[in-house]
Amino acid sequence: MKKFIQKFLYIFAKKILSKYKPEVVGITGSVGKTSTKKATYEVLKNNFNARTNIKNYNTEFGVPLTIIGAKSGGKNILKWLSIFLRALYLIFFKTQNYPEILILEMAADHPGDIEYLTNLAPCKIAVVTAIGPTHLEFFETIENVIKEKQFLVSHLKENSFAVLNVDDNLVLPLKEKTRARIITYGMSNQASLKATSIVFENDGSGVKCDIKYNNESCQAHFKNILAISQISSFLGAIAVGKIYHLSLSEIVNNLQDFEFPKGRLQLLNGIKNTLIIDDTYNSSPKAVKTALEVLSRLKCSGRRFAVLGDMLELGGYSETAHSEAGEWVKEFKVDILVTVGERSKTTARIAEINGFVPERVVSFDNYFDAGKFLQNEIKEGDLILIKGSQGMRMEHIVKEIMVEPERASELLVRQEKEWTD
Repeated sequence: MKKFIQKFLYIFAKKILSKYKPEVVGITGSVGKTSTKKATYEVLKNNFNARTNIKNYNTEFGVPLTIIGAKSGGKNILKWLSIFLRALYLIFFKTQNYPEILILEMAADHPGDIEYLTNLAPCKIAVVTAIGPTHLEFFETIENVIKEKQFLVSHLKENSFAVLNVDDNLVLPLKEKTRARIITYGMSNQASLKATSIVFENDGSGVKCDIKYNNESCQAHFKNILAISQISSFLGAIAVGKIYHLSLSEIVNNLQDFEFPKGRLQLLNGIKNTLIIDDTYNSSPKAVKTALEVLSRLKCSGRRFAVLGDMLELGGYSETAHSEAGEWVKEFKVDILVTVGERSKTTARIAEINGFVPERVVSFDNYFDAGKFLQNEIKEGDLILIKGSQGMRMEHIVKEIMVEPERASELLVRQEKEWTD
């Protein structure tokens, strides 16, 4: 049944794209793609009829559903029939409201995913945010991840655009793999679109910087930004805005009050007058290092807790990745390390080997025990980073120690019915 539904979704979505001919902005990367996607939509929505992925629909099921403009039917066959009828209506009857731009996040969990999605929805603009060792359980090597991501730019035509993160040394070489026009972005001087003079507010309220593109420049004050990686997401979105001939000042204005997706470096008030850095959406080595840097930089009158759950789907790289996290914990001056899961016990062990006091390291097998420990241990003024892969369900720990657990559905990831059943 799953393969049957996937086949028909592909056929219907392909015919809809052929009929309405929207321009497609494809976004991929090991980290940062969802934030870049949402920021790109924020940049374009006031000037264009644009649509982006519903929820996190970025797979062989999700991307066609976004093209159709429908939510998943789940296990309900009647809902799937309704989706197919909606698709058929779009195919056989002309609607005036179909988007002129589709901003599609494209995930690559297995080899061939990007090729499948770009065959379905060829891109006018391709954005690659960052490349790292994710999903190595299926890709096996980082070289295979690179080959997968590069397909997003190698399929582009000469009149298309490849938007590449110049600060990522695995992304920049992709400029040799495309015929398209190239826009690079980042903090580096070699970027065609860059952020300079970056100053973070140490209370987590935002960042000030200058945005420069060719001969155009603009001062910016972005709220809710805690990390360089989030500025990078904005730059990817700004580059798309410039391709569509928007002014820098207009683009920056559209992004000033942007709120990043739930579970991505969100500041939440904790019990006992503490502050939580909720980064529970997912985890990877690059994202862990970024989160620890934020933890070390934010103002804190108490202790800094790093609560790190397992990083999953890393295959043979798992031991190395969790060992590196143990080294970073010492580097970024964490006061208390709490690990959750079997793999993260390596993080705890390496932290101790690198001089971390054993009395300040605690390991748990599950989020429930970790949450109860934190509820009793944290004190006024403490700053608590909580991060782990999706399968570790670290958002439960956030809910355990946040001031307003009754607002969990509004503030935390994975609060929908399908996650709580």
